[in-house]
Amino acid sequence: MKKISLLGATGSIGTQTLDLVRLHPEQFQIVALSFGRNLELGLKLVNEFQPKLISVLSKEDRTIVEQQLTYSAKVTYGEDGLTEVATHPDATILVNAVIGSVGLIPTLEAIKEKKTIAIANKETLVTAGQIVMNLAEKYEVDILPVDSEHSAIFQSLVGQDQSKISRLILTASGGSFRDRNREELKDVTVKEALAHPNWSMGAKITIDSATMMNKGLEVIEARWLFNIPYEKIEVILHKESIIHSMVEYDDTSVMAQLGTPDMRVPIQYALTYPYRLELPISKKLNLWEIGTLHFNKVDFERYKCLAFAYEAGKAGGTLPTVLNAANEVAVDAFLSGRVNFLEIEDLIERALEAHQNIMDPDLQTIQQVDQETRRYVVSLLK
Repeated sequence: MKKISLLGATGSIGTQTLDLVRLHPEQFQIVALSFGRNLELGLKLVNEFQPKLISVLSKEDRTIVEQQLTYSAKVTYGEDGLTEVATHPDATILVNAVIGSVGLIPTLEAIKEKKTIAIANKETLVTAGQIVMNLAEKYEVDILPVDSEHSAIFQSLVGQDQSKISRLILTASGGSFRDRNREELKDVTVKEALAHPNWSMGAKITIDSATMMNKGLEVIEARWLFNIPYEKIEVILHKESIIHSMVEYDDTSVMAQLGTPDMRVPIQYALTYPYRLELPISKKLNLWEIGTLHFNKVDFERYKCLAFAYEAGKAGGTLPTVLNAANEVAVDAFLSGRVNFLEIEDLIERALEAHQNIMDPDLQTIQQVDQETRRYVVSLLK
């Protein structure tokens, strides 16, 4: 049985992870979990799965949860609580499904405790990819991708000679506004931006998909997960989200992983690797029902956030940290109505231009740059 620590239980990846635990109770057990602002759902989940350790957002939330638990468990809170969940001694695997750079420290501490890491938190590898992967190598810990794109690449690499990779090809749906030009994006609403055509995801990731920053962060993740230079990582638009990503080899063979858009597939593969379990709650792919698949080249002028990500990734140092931190603040500002959609790009670009890049940063420097960037972008909002 896999014993799981779950960070971000009430989010999209978290709730779908719990779907799999319900489906395979003989295979999986939740021993520790965290959740944030959704107290109502969080309480429902902890009383159902009865983890030994629970972490919530604040001291006040801890009191509420303790009063409404139907069983006995330890309840903690804050960033220290996340790390305590991530390193729970009974857990064999950490599913990191929180949003934002808050997922970094718990991941690093879990690696030191030799937990397998199922990573859905993009920001961990974007802000500190080299540190994370070096530590994982030192402690001989597997970092298993949960994102559908990286899982597709991971599955397409099984049994192959990775020295013969010619290209990694990440597919992108194009997000909520894929059929609109830049002129038509000036006055789009938050509600429109959150209406993703293919996937059901959290608000932040859905906005990132609309700006294509999501794909930019995935490019940086892919560089670290698969140790591939940026020159060999490409992005193409694929509106149906049936081919989740591809690997091209030197002999021009292309391996792809296909399936209906359902995040429970890559989550389950990360939980069961190198084995597979049945997944009857996921719809099988019948290509005759799809009929036609569409592909287009990416216009980097149209999707500036993707261009920023490539530039920051290739430059290295602390620029990816700036990219991620600026994006988090800018997206939050859009969701709260303080900026319009295109201003997300402007804020990120100004933060990148204002930063003096620091090469080979240590963890303390990364954390300092992250906080400085957030303060800078907030100052631009004022």
